[in-house]
Amino acid sequence: MTINADDEQLPYALYGLIDATGHWRAGTLRAIALTADLLTGKVAPAEDAPPGTAGGGTWTRFIGRIGAVALRAAAPFTQEEHRERLLAFLDTWAATPFADPRARLRVGVVATDSWVSRDDNGAAVATYWHFSNRNHRTFVDLRYGEQPPPSLGPVVEVNDVPRGWGSAGQLRTLTELIRERGPMPWDPAAVKELTEGTGMSRAAAALVLAGVPGAGYTRSFPDATERKVMGITTAEADDARTELRRLDTAARLDLLADVLPADPAELWEPGGAVTLARRIAEQWCGRHGRRVPMPEATFAAALKVADQSMSAAEIWATFTTPAADTRLTRDVDTSLRRNEHGCFLRGEGHLPFDELLCSMPRLIRWAYGELPAGDPVRAGVPEVVRLMRERLSHPGLLLHAGSTPHGDHSIEVLRHTFGHASYPLVDHPTADDGLSIAAPSEDGRYARIFFRPACHDDGDERARLLSAVVSPYGDRSLRAFQWLRGEACERIVERIRTGALPDGRYESDPRAVLPDLVRRVAERHTLTEDAATLYLQLLALPNPNDANIRTWNGWKAPRHRQAMTALVDAALVVQDKRSRAGRTVFLPGGWASAKKLTPMETWKADLLGVTLSYDRSEVRNWRGGLPGTLPDLFTQAWQRAENGHPF
Repeated sequence: MTINADDEQLPYALYGLIDATGHWRAGTLRAIALTADLLTGKVAPAEDAPPGTAGGGTWTRFIGRIGAVALRAAAPFTQEEHRERLLAFLDTWAATPFADPRARLRVGVVATDSWVSRDDNGAAVATYWHFSNRNHRTFVDLRYGEQPPPSLGPVVEVNDVPRGWGSAGQLRTLTELIRERGPMPWDPAAVKELTEGTGMSRAAAALVLAGVPGAGYTRSFPDATERKVMGITTAEADDARTELRRLDTAARLDLLADVLPADPAELWEPGGAVTLARRIAEQWCGRHGRRVPMPEATFAAALKVADQSMSAAEIWATFTTPAADTRLTRDVDTSLRRNEHGCFLRGEGHLPFDELLCSMPRLIRWAYGELPAGDPVRAGVPEVVRLMRERLSHPGLLLHAGSTPHGDHSIEVLRHTFGHASYPLVDHPTADDGLSIAAPSEDGRYARIFFRPACHDDGDERARLLSAVVSPYGDRSLRAFQWLRGEACERIVERIRTGALPDGRYESDPRAVLPDLVRRVAERHTLTEDAATLYLQLLALPNPNDANIRTWNGWKAPRHRQAMTALVDAALVVQDKRSRAGRTVFLPGGWASAKKLTPMETWKADLLGVTLSYDRSEVRNWRGGLPGTLPDLFTQAWQRAENGHPF
């Protein structure tokens, strides 16, 4: 077979469908073609000569799953230079037995130092050294008749290859159509079909329909033009990447392996993309289940707090169907282990649970304060808190509390503090007081502190000691645990559980939660109800930007401007333009800027528990969220202003 293609850039076209690019280099297509020729007997094997490096042998995962590559080649958002290389890949593949649905192929791992074995019954070709054992090699074999093919050596593992879309005829038809007609047309109706059929976000559906390009970690996708056609923003695209990260390479290939139509020409027909979306939805639901689609208003709100640990869709799923989230329903057992760097936690499901735990205070405070009553995410908070507390009461759970500040933390010093008992399951000096476990670093300059949440009692001297010894930096799990068990969380849960707020209203609107206080403020300063409402929000809330105020209060811009003007006329606020504020009226006095955190007036920093720089000009640290319920916060802020606390 003659290969005339520059395939050095092929891995960049395959991002998200391969694990890494290190072993994918020039010669990939030639190596695949040579492997095929060795299997079919078109060429004689050279003694002890490998067929060439192609993805470290991982290219065999495309057998039976080449449909995923074909979809990306046909997708309208694939860059043209990438499309050319994908088409060359498909051309090569179509000429091999890997595109023959009748070929009896297997892949596996074998203990051998040989590369090729062939006889009348078939052939076996080693594709690369196995990643975990240099004495083992991955292989692919082809059976000619009824007898098994020859073996390269003792077989460690072997599996029949899956069979999906992608016969030689289908591949050749598809590549010809792409070259003649260009990529398949983009249809927004297909995005809607996939979203409604699976419950994934619109942006995630768009990326899946485009063959999950940019799903790897090193390529930004989509660009501004592509986002415009897709109808998604940068934030939505970034969130979609997080949403789809649970699909590893194999899962992406399996999802898209068999979704293309038997006749590829259907992709260019009216409704072809919608039919494709329906097939993908069927595959998705069979593997991952279907979620109720998220309302656009909830998605827009969740997008503000989504990050790389939890996408907006994952937030929706966790709070609306908590019983389906194993992090909330399955106890986690953890224990200490040791490596060359010291002690660390190990246990199945530990990292996902800890990630969820650390996100909980921020997400609960957001759902409580920034979603309307009746929103399914907000309504799910009490059950999520109940399940989290159940998991935290499990005796087998051990969490990382953080580290001590640098100093003398030898085992002798730690045992003086925590007692002379040791944690029994690790070969490392430790001090264990039953709640906390202290493990010194190798040089004794600091200690890692772990704790058993089930043994934590706020009235216990050991709990006070735990909080006292841990550095305030890196203690996220401890802080999250304490908050979930604390009074502020309980009062938020009670506010939601009792239905104290009418459906559709926001807790951030003082008219909905403290109408009497709004009247008192209006009377005190001779203000309208709207102006008094806005004044309380400026006094108490960390981020009363224009967009938030209009959402919480249900105002249009003219009504909002009237309230602002009334406050300016009453000399209660000043007008200004300030970086990242998102508003033009402010409390008088100092202003603390921030590059990543929320900038705000210095007057309310203490009220909100915000740490400012020494000159009070910058927000340095804010552990986020509200210190209590919003009725309490509005009340405290007003009392503070009435008592003459200087701005």
